[in-house]
Amino acid sequence: MRLTAALLALPAVALCQPLERLPAYAPPPVMREFRAVWVATVNNMDWPSRPDLSTAEQQRELVAILDRAAALKMNAIIFQVRPEGDALYASRHEPWSRYLTGRQGRPPSPPWDPLAFAVTEAHKRGMELHAWFNPYRMAFWKDSSRSIQHISRQRPDLVRTYAQFLWLDPGIQASRELMMRAVLDVVERYDIDGVHIDDYFYPYPEYDARTGRRHTFDDDATYAAYRRRGGDLSKADWRRKNVDDLVRDFYRSVKAAKPWVKVGISPFGIWRPGVPATTTAGLDQHNELYADVRKWLHEGWLDYLAPQLYWPVRPADQSFPVLLRWWVGENRQGRHVWPGLALYKLPITGPRRMSAEDIVEQIEITRAMPGATGHIHFNARVLMDNVQRIADRLERAYMTPALTPASPWLDSIPPAGPSVQVGDSARRQVVRIEPQPGDSVWRWIVQARVDGAWRTAILPASQRTHILGDDLAAADAVAVTAVDRSGNTSAATVVSRPR
Repeated sequence: MRLTAALLALPAVALCQPLERLPAYAPPPVMREFRAVWVATVNNMDWPSRPDLSTAEQQRELVAILDRAAALKMNAIIFQVRPEGDALYASRHEPWSRYLTGRQGRPPSPPWDPLAFAVTEAHKRGMELHAWFNPYRMAFWKDSSRSIQHISRQRPDLVRTYAQFLWLDPGIQASRELMMRAVLDVVERYDIDGVHIDDYFYPYPEYDARTGRRHTFDDDATYAAYRRRGGDLSKADWRRKNVDDLVRDFYRSVKAAKPWVKVGISPFGIWRPGVPATTTAGLDQHNELYADVRKWLHEGWLDYLAPQLYWPVRPADQSFPVLLRWWVGENRQGRHVWPGLALYKLPITGPRRMSAEDIVEQIEITRAMPGATGHIHFNARVLMDNVQRIADRLERAYMTPALTPASPWLDSIPPAGPSVQVGDSARRQVVRIEPQPGDSVWRWIVQARVDGAWRTAILPASQRTHILGDDLAAADAVAVTAVDRSGNTSAATVVSRPR
């Protein structure tokens, strides 16, 4: 809650009596859980709802998504900014997305930068903003409307036609460099909290509707050039090495630019059929997408893994808990495992349909499984439409606010406890907070004790004053904890309020 201008102007002497620090009043720890939603822009899936909306309409829609997430006490947004070699931000290298303006390369009018806007608005609401990139898909449909700035026009030698798609050839070093250029441009220029790539490495299998034959990804010439240079890997191993090289370099490059920016990958939910043993069906991403995700997890080439576990809890053989347990068991480096949950299955009919009760049960299973510390919902449109009253169900599941889990491999040094004053002003209880000199604080945890029970609010660090609600007017102690960008917390500064 924000103070009025008049209240902000009150001098410190307006606060009540001097405050006593009582360590014995130490508040309980705050829940740690990553609660996020993917906001997909491809095909105007989640946002914007249409490509012909005005800037003001687009902003209103995006604010509505952020407001819904914040009201549900979610703490992160995964925002798709590069669906097909384009940009939903002011890119130095790639054209404006057609999903934003109706024609690729056409800038929004009046001008605005959706990513900058999303970062600012998410941070105002105390949420992280992760920028989501498609690594190699360059066009969702083959057509002639691509901008002259698009990679298919600038470097057609790097692009392959596959079914209805255009795809960068992962076997060419320049393809990886172009993808990394786009990512690092965003990391360096925007105050994002994470970068996120999905499962589009080599393409998923596609079949000709007329003949039934499977399409072939045409990288024979690229592989032949590799062999002429002395390469001796099989084609399958060579393809996996190409993807491994991308993931490794992606992680290292982001860390070199901004170590605190989290790197996340959201792969297909099954590593290989038959692993674990009861898993018998599903794509073999190791041999189809050439994604050896288990290797990346073992090597620590990511900060969080979000496997798309879009299966129900039952039947037990190939199910959400079985697959989640396997991924957690492979997490040798102690990274975050935050499974993707299939909200998109709530509106569909047939055997693949899921219920809101399924989603809530999966959240409970994740909370009960050591090593799994959060989840991500796909997708935002279902949340906004409140299909099967899923938003209402999540409101009950997220009764208490949660901090995102700490990432001690990025930084393990906590900030110092803040300076805190609490006093009466205009019949309201006001908490004033100041960080210690030189400290970089990202969040405040404000807790108030009433009748022996603590109530918690999590605030952005930019908010230095907080009004306790009427239900906290009788608080006899207030505690404030500083949180840094890697999730480290200070000791709480606790002040008593004699009644």
